[in-house]
Amino acid sequence: MINRFLNQLEEWLIAFLIGAATLVIFFAVAHRFLSGVPYIQDYTVRLNVSWAQELCIFMFVWMAKFGAAYGVRTGIHVGVDVIIRKLSGKPQRMLVLFGLLSGALFTGTVATLGGNFVWHMAHTDQVSADLEVPMWWVYLCIPLGSSLMCYRFLQVAWAFGHGAELPHHDHGHVDGIDDIDADSLLATTKGARA
Repeated sequence: MINRFLNQLEEWLIAFLIGAATLVIFFAVAHRFLSGVPYIQDYTVRLNVSWAQELCIFMFVWMAKFGAAYGVRTGIHVGVDVIIRKLSGKPQRMLVLFGLLSGALFTGTVATLGGNFVWHMAHTDQVSADLEVPMWWVYLCIPLGSSLMCYRFLQVAWAFGHGAELPHHDHGHVDGIDDIDADSLLATTKGARA
């Protein structure tokens, strides 16, 4: 149950952040364009959108931290597996487990140090330049995202250690289209051409 909640939270957060950042960027670009149009510029120059760039940077940083955890869970995270593919059997399994546990150790360390940093940052009055939000809100993505990524590494290592396959991403798969539907669609398309 907790995994399903985390999966949905992770996906919702990533989708929300990329969608919101896209809208903010569109608004800022439209504002800049309309500020050069006669008659309309009288209204647009009154709006201050200097905060848009900073907000987008913050949203993309949060999205990257949680996107990395999503990447570990789904098998799309960047990995170098040249040596692993040359091995087989127990040496291959041991090297994969070593890599997963090393990833968990690294992200757990980053989460711990990041949490300490955010704790100390929260006791200062430091705010961002344009939005003037407390900077510890911005940096909170480090311990949260790294903790989730550490959990994902441990989750994959546990499953792999108990005989499951490593998660991998099929580049030819399209969500929402089942294999049966794709085959029948292909057959229908070929029949229509004949």
